[in-house]
Amino acid sequence: MIVGAGFAGFHAARTLSRMSRNRADITVLNPTDYFLYVPLLPQVAAGVLEPRRVAVSLSAALPGARLVLGEAGRVDLDARTVHFTGPEGDPGTLGYDRLVLAVGSVNKLLPVPGVAEHAHGFRGLPEALYLRDHVTRQMELAAAEDDPALRAARRTFVVVGAGYTGTEVAAHGKMYTDAQAHGLPPHHGTRPRWLLLDIAERVLPELDERLSRTADRALRDRGVEVRMGTSVKEATHEGVLLTDGGFVPTRTLVWCVGVRPDPLVESTGQDLERGRIVVDPYLQVPGRPEVFACGDAAAVPDAHHPGSFTPMTAQHAWRHGRIAAINVAASLGACARRPYRHRDLGFVVDLGGARAAANPLGLPLSGLPAAAVTRGYHLAAMPGNRVRVAADWLLGGALPRQAVQLGLVRSWSVPLDTASPELARVGGGPGGRSGGTCKDGEDGEDGKDGKDGKDGKDGKDAADGAEGAEGESVTEIIDNTEKAQLAGAEPAPHTPAPETGSRSGRSGPGTGAKRPPETGRESVPNRSARRHSPRGPDPGPAAHHEHHPAPGPVKRADIPAEGDS
Repeated sequence: MIVGAGFAGFHAARTLSRMSRNRADITVLNPTDYFLYVPLLPQVAAGVLEPRRVAVSLSAALPGARLVLGEAGRVDLDARTVHFTGPEGDPGTLGYDRLVLAVGSVNKLLPVPGVAEHAHGFRGLPEALYLRDHVTRQMELAAAEDDPALRAARRTFVVVGAGYTGTEVAAHGKMYTDAQAHGLPPHHGTRPRWLLLDIAERVLPELDERLSRTADRALRDRGVEVRMGTSVKEATHEGVLLTDGGFVPTRTLVWCVGVRPDPLVESTGQDLERGRIVVDPYLQVPGRPEVFACGDAAAVPDAHHPGSFTPMTAQHAWRHGRIAAINVAASLGACARRPYRHRDLGFVVDLGGARAAANPLGLPLSGLPAAAVTRGYHLAAMPGNRVRVAADWLLGGALPRQAVQLGLVRSWSVPLDTASPELARVGGGPGGRSGGTCKDGEDGEDGKDGKDGKDGKDGKDAADGAEGAEGESVTEIIDNTEKAQLAGAEPAPHTPAPETGSRSGRSGPGTGAKRPPETGRESVPNRSARRHSPRGPDPGPAAHHEHHPAPGPVKRADIPAEGDS
C-alpha cells in the first residue's frame, strides 16, 4: 500500500506496477484522483495553463494499481492497517504487507500575528484557482474604485518567501496583472504593484549566486519590488506591517515561506527529524522492515553530505519513490535492494515569458536558452498531458490571456492552516471539512487540523461547516454568492445550528459543538420564507454585507498562528 500520490508516491506506484507485472496487489490511497504537477501551479494561477493540464489522472497513469480515494487518518504499525476517511465522510480501513508512506508536505506556518487569518498558501490546485480569481477580482474592483487609497491597496500584491514558488508566483503574477491592466480603464496612473519579501539576503538563496542574480534582475526589470532582509511582522485586513517598520496597504498576501511534513507522520510514533520520519539509506523505517517512507515526509540520509538529509524538493521526492519501489520489491525477493544516491543535475526556475534561470549540469543559463531548457524539462518530467501543456504554451504566446473569475473557490475554502491543501474546504456535506472531516473516530476542534489523522484534535467534535439536512439549500448558497459578488465581497460559510451526538460515520465519543460565531459573517435568509416564495423576502443590502467592507481573505478568529513543526 502506498499512502499519497505526490511525486514520491506516484513514482513509487508506477515503478512497482511496472516491476510486478500484475503479480502484486498495489493499492494507492490518495485524497484526489490525480497526480498534481506542482512546479507548474504558478502558471495556473497566472492564467497560462488550465487547471486540468497539471492534473494527471491516476487511474490512467497507473493501470496496474488500485486507487482508493480517501485521507489517511491514522497508521497502526502493529496491526499493519491504515485508517482513512472517504470523500463522502465514510471511514475505512486498509491492511498491508508492505507500506510506503509518501504523504508529502503542507504549508509552513510561523507565529506571525494575523497570517493564519489573512494569508493564503500555494500548495494545491484549490489555492492556485483561488489566487487567480482573487487577483482578477481585485483588479476589476480597483478599476471601478473612486477612492485612490483603496484602489492602490487592491492593486498591491504581497508575496512572502523568495524561494522557487514565491519567485515564480511574483514573476507570473506581475505579467498577469499588467496584461489585465491594459484592458481596464486607467485611474490616475495606478499600476499593479507586486512585492516579494524574504528575510534572506538574496532571491533563491538555496541556488547558485549566478542563478539568484539572474532571477533578481528579471523580477526587477518586470517591475516587481524585491525586498530582501524584510518580512511580515503582522497581517491585517487592511494590509501588512513589515519588519522594517513600514506598512503596505493590500488585500492580497501570498504565503510561500516553505513547507513542513504532513502531520500524519507524527501519528506513527517513530523517530522524527524536524517533523520528518527517520529512515535508513534504503528508505526503510528502523525496526519496521515492512514500512518505507519517502518524499517530503521522510528524512533520507544524503550519501554525498554525511550527517545531513536530502532537501524537500520534487527532484529528490521523485527519485525517493523509485528507490522505495525497488526496495519494496527487494523485500519480497524480486531483486537486490539499493541505497538512495543522487546528485543534482541542475535546477530550473520559470520567470514567465522568455525569462528563466537554469543551470543544467552546472551550466548557468538565462534568457531564452534558459526558458527553452526550463519548459523542456517540465515536459519531460510530466507523466502525462504533455501535448495539452505545450498547446497552451503556444496559444498563450499568440493570444491574450483570459482574465475572468469563476468564483469556484472561496477564501474560506483554502485556509492557510490546513493539513490538506489538495482539497478545498467544504461548507456542507458529510463531515463538513474545514481542513477536513474527523478521521477514524477522532474528533476535530472547530474544524482545525490536528495531529491524529490531520484533522482530529484532542478528542473534541468538529461542527464547522457541517450542515447536513438542516443546512442551507444549494439555491440559497448560489443566491448569496451572486449577491456577494455584486457587492464586491466574498460570502462566508453558513454557521450551522448546534447539534448533539456524534456525526454519522464517526465512532468518536465526543458530542457536536457549535462553532464559535465569526465576525463579519453574513446573515442567511430565513429558510421557511424561501419555501413559500420563489425568491424569498428581500432582507435588503445591509443584511448581507454590512460587515464585509471589502473582499479578500476572510478573517477566521478560530485559528491561531502556529509555529513550525
